[in-house]
Amino acid sequence: MRIRWFRALCAGAVALGVAAAMSGCGGTSAASATGVRIIAAENFWGSIAMQIGGSKASVQSIITNPAQDPHSYEPTAQDARALATAQLAIVNGVGYDPWAPRLLAPNPDSQRIVLNVGDQFGLHEGDNPHRWYEPTEVEAVAKDIAGDLSKLDPTNADYYTRQLSTFESSGLAPYHRLIARIARRYPGTSVGASESIFALLAPALRLELATPPSFMKAISEGTEVSAQDTITTQEQMTRHQIKVWIYNPQNATPQIQRLNALARAGHIPIATVTETLFPATASFEQWQVAQLQNLERALHEATGR
Repeated sequence: MRIRWFRALCAGAVALGVAAAMSGCGGTSAASATGVRIIAAENFWGSIAMQIGGSKASVQSIITNPAQDPHSYEPTAQDARALATAQLAIVNGVGYDPWAPRLLAPNPDSQRIVLNVGDQFGLHEGDNPHRWYEPTEVEAVAKDIAGDLSKLDPTNADYYTRQLSTFESSGLAPYHRLIARIARRYPGTSVGASESIFALLAPALRLELATPPSFMKAISEGTEVSAQDTITTQEQMTRHQIKVWIYNPQNATPQIQRLNALARAGHIPIATVTETLFPATASFEQWQVAQLQNLERALHEATGR
């Protein structure tokens, strides 16, 4: 299912309006061959690091393939070698990428900085790991990256500060504008979602996420969904208690496909969110803006606003 979805997305990449070469789908992303060596476990954090590091850093992301499930990723010897060379290692934590700390452990380096996103926010395994969907935390991580780069390379501290300022004021500007516009136009609108990915973004958008949290968590983690949660989610659609249905096409299980069909039968607009960058060569903000635009269209179709 994931491979068919990936091929379809690569074929239709232009439709997202993201200017990127599709030859990069599933490849390694690297900024340059010089500067502070940054290894990111996932490309959404790697994209942010690349923009802040600029010409003073080289960035490699391990998970870059939209067809790869980060939850079940099996690291390679090449991944271990890459992490062993990192001056700054960025891992998501919260049980999302447990393989990354395990690869770092056999190669201790007193000069290396490990930025564990979950640890930064005092989170633990079992909490929602999808922190890159929480706008305020995205900005906080960007600041942490700039601070860590300044510690590793104090000579260029002013440069990293400027890069951070540009990222915040320019790079993230369309992203924040869309979030604010959706929040202003559709406050309190009831929506449903297949996974807990969306649970961190919904409050910023002022949308009412009606799907049972236990349903979204089970789908995200690949565990069994309770019969009651399934019934509740189905009834929310058949009774038109939700205006828009949001699902992750990277994890379109048979159960989610049935819910998608139910939404279509009830003329409930559908929007999508993905777990990792699409295409792999898009920046964090290009990816998020494309998804927010898609969601905004669905909300407009559902409400007429």
